[in-house]
Amino acid sequence: MFHVPRQSGGHPRLALAILAALLVLVAGLIAWASVRMPPLRPDPEPLPPRPPVEVVEALPRLKAQLDRWGGSGQFTGGVLVARGDEVLFRQVHGYANRSQGQPLALNSRFRLASVSKQFTAAAILRLQDEGVLSTHDPLCRWIQPCPPAWEPIRLYHLLGHSSGIPDLMTRPAWGVRRVTPASMEELTAESAQYGLQFAPGTRVRYNNAAYNLLGAVIEKATGKPLHDYLRTAFFEPLGMDDTGYDDDVSDVVMGYANLGAGPSEQPNANVSIIVGAGAMYSTLDDLLVWQRTLHGGHLLTPRSYAMMIKDHAPETTPDERGQPRRDWGFGLFSNSLGRRVSPDFLDRQIYHTGSWSGFRNLMTWQPDADVTVIVLSNNYHQRDAVFLLSQQAMAEALGRPLPTAMAR
Repeated sequence: MFHVPRQSGGHPRLALAILAALLVLVAGLIAWASVRMPPLRPDPEPLPPRPPVEVVEALPRLKAQLDRWGGSGQFTGGVLVARGDEVLFRQVHGYANRSQGQPLALNSRFRLASVSKQFTAAAILRLQDEGVLSTHDPLCRWIQPCPPAWEPIRLYHLLGHSSGIPDLMTRPAWGVRRVTPASMEELTAESAQYGLQFAPGTRVRYNNAAYNLLGAVIEKATGKPLHDYLRTAFFEPLGMDDTGYDDDVSDVVMGYANLGAGPSEQPNANVSIIVGAGAMYSTLDDLLVWQRTLHGGHLLTPRSYAMMIKDHAPETTPDERGQPRRDWGFGLFSNSLGRRVSPDFLDRQIYHTGSWSGFRNLMTWQPDADVTVIVLSNNYHQRDAVFLLSQQAMAEALGRPLPTAMAR
């Protein structure tokens, strides 16, 4: 009978211990990699082909309203409505240039004004997805020299309008700044001259200066001019060939304002002073592509998209004009816009408005029914018309009673 030493081939308990240690090591390496490696962007099914750019009038009550208002000049601009990928309505009324007798076209380029903010916000979130930066980064990590007052500010404060940095329009000599071109560096230096209006994160106040600073962060993080980055990261891959920076040679239609006897041209846009906050142009159909891509999960990771549409306002933020306040997302808002028309409807909409130098816009999306409404006007003083048309379009697409007037 042979005697087998206890150590022959290793003790079973020792082997199990070594195996367990290896498993722990492998699990640790996987966990470390998941922390260190930037999250991958989603890769969902490709978007469907773009629909042909043609007049569509499948919403008869909206068509009747636009025929009346377009014919009388009460509205000039374009309206597009889609349910999912299906275009329900596409129509334009009015002139791209009144003095030249040039009518608007379905693919006319409009100045977007603050609708542009969602592009800047999405760029920050894309860079977060790629591990280049974090929305929790201190602003002073990216902006140097950095005034001491900015040390508590994080990028998410800028994105959610809660930084406390005074906005451009609340500063002295706004009238001069409005018409004076500026570089990104000059805008940043000017913002650094002012103290904070409130402690970061304690209040919300709409802030164009904050989005200019976000543009500066994007330039520092990527080594590219802001609008070059937006073009290569978003617009070129999405085929948004009619979207870009409004540099005065972009073939944007003329903007107007109702001053004096009638519509007056507004040629001096000077979007250099809202370079990260409102300097883009686009078309109805390019914006539909953006809506479908952004809200369809094609641009950002689920985590970053959730951050974009989440409410970041302090809980103590009061109601607005006697109505429940909006949710303050990153470059987007959320609210029941239908409360502001009569008869009202309560569907939640994710949206942003825009107004600057002869233009009024509203782009909104109802997530439950996946309805997009885009209204672009090249008349600054058609705010109520743009809003009411947007809610008439949304209501008809959702099967709600058609609003006939603004709620007062």
